[in-house]
Amino acid sequence: MKKFQIGGVPEHFNLPWYLTLRDKEYQSEGINLRWIDFHGGTGQMCKALRNKEIDMAVILTEGIIRDIINGNDCKIIQVFVKSPLVWGIHVAKNSDYKTVTDLKGTAAAISRFGSGSHLMSYVNAENHGWNTEKDLKFEVIKNLDGALEGLPEGRGDYFMWEKFTTKPYVDNGPFNLVGECPTPWPCFVIAVRNDVLENDPEHVETILNIINKTTAEFKDIPSIDHMISNRYQQKLEDVQEWLSITEWSQENLTLDEVDKVQNKLVQLDLIEKKVPTSDLLV
Repeated sequence: MKKFQIGGVPEHFNLPWYLTLRDKEYQSEGINLRWIDFHGGTGQMCKALRNKEIDMAVILTEGIIRDIINGNDCKIIQVFVKSPLVWGIHVAKNSDYKTVTDLKGTAAAISRFGSGSHLMSYVNAENHGWNTEKDLKFEVIKNLDGALEGLPEGRGDYFMWEKFTTKPYVDNGPFNLVGECPTPWPCFVIAVRNDVLENDPEHVETILNIINKTTAEFKDIPSIDHMISNRYQQKLEDVQEWLSITEWSQENLTLDEVDKVQNKLVQLDLIEKKVPTSDLLV
């Protein structure tokens, strides 16, 4: 039995992985695939890939592209979710901030530097015409739990996270939603360490074949909206809205999509220069 470790965020996007693992679909092909939840998101997964703690990751597109350019010895083998990620921009319930405009020059709570919450704060700043050197400050809070605790205590002024994941905390808890910021590209990709790709391409391809079959049929699973609602403690109508705007993929990024991400990262001074697409994609 070949062992593989895969990392991802414990969110509804990754339910197809849970279903295939539950049904022992990888085991039947001689693969012992173990899923590891990364509550800290992209920056934490990039570090785990670098340290060879995981073999592959379901990870934010802009985050892994930046980290590969900065020396992470991985490649993107496929898009996992091709629709944009809708980032909610959240403030504490007790905050005086009412609009995104109010947040100019305040501190963004981020999970870590290099994370999605860090990179998307730049995209949001640019969308609003802010000066990214003067109008952006950061407070590291590690993860969603850190923001739930820290924001009401004044550690960071706003927090960007996937809006449907945080919706229960807007409905019932310590957050107010003041705006949204969709990614300008497909949101999640599957990245694999280069040594794994070199040594075991057949098993990697088998894993892709299994997950792709499930994602292609995912929206047609009977009562999938109820399953997601129960598993992730979300309102049924929110789940149904999320399903209506979310599309999975069985293809890799296009050259244009890679170019768009790299152009944005260069423009925001998050990478020094672009690299050939062959350095990033299989």
